[in-house]
Amino acid sequence: MARVRYGARSEAEIAAARAASARLPDIWSTGVVALWESDPDAVAAVLPPPLKPTARPLVRVNISKVDLPGYPLGAGSFAVAAAHDGVEGWYPLVMPMTHERALTGGREVFGEPKKLGEVTVERDGLVVRAALARHGIAFVEVRGAVSGDLPLPEPSRKTDFYFKFLPAVDGSGFDADPVLVHCVRGERVRRLERVTGDVVLRESMYDPVADLPVRELVGITLGEKTTDQRGRVVERVDARALLPYVHQRYDDPRQLLDGPPEGSV
Repeated sequence: MARVRYGARSEAEIAAARAASARLPDIWSTGVVALWESDPDAVAAVLPPPLKPTARPLVRVNISKVDLPGYPLGAGSFAVAAAHDGVEGWYPLVMPMTHERALTGGREVFGEPKKLGEVTVERDGLVVRAALARHGIAFVEVRGAVSGDLPLPEPSRKTDFYFKFLPAVDGSGFDADPVLVHCVRGERVRRLERVTGDVVLRESMYDPVADLPVRELVGITLGEKTTDQRGRVVERVDARALLPYVHQRYDDPRQLLDGPPEGSV
């Protein structure tokens, strides 16, 4: 009988796939990072417990084109500064990706708030434009001009915070207690330039980042970097405390209750 591709894979095949993923070469991306101080009350309002605000109400947007073997990937992240148990890092609110493959592992393994979207990184001479768009709305746009080289930073490690959960079948909450994930990224930079410009936040009912306005722009950079990441579950969290924030993950919270029409399966 010909192989049934939906059938079970052998232990050897599973081990080979795992080994191949562990041998990935360095993957470099070219991206724009903008950092600003926003309204402290707004930053605090988007943080689910047990995350807490940091001393500065910082917001960071990262908009990149990634040189993945075989196909280019657009990847973005819009995050606010947060702290947990003595660790300072970033809590992403939305992470647009241009390919479904980039969504699957991030959402299912780490709990990342990834969504399909459009990612633009353009450079024409010194002029730079980067944007994140969904549903036809460029809800974040960074624009400016390169104004000089910056010294390369030492390799660093940065932490992102994610909540991993599984909505309940009956729509009443979760099927199991949600978990808080610390994802630590090792980052190396091989090129870094300063950009003089501004950040535009546009109104979108799907991605309401305009609620986190630019009060003081800290800086914009254009760089080339490579990262690796390792995640771990640090604690189970109170489902009732997290539930009011679950809508952050969805364009329409009612889709939590979406299912196939009766008789369709």
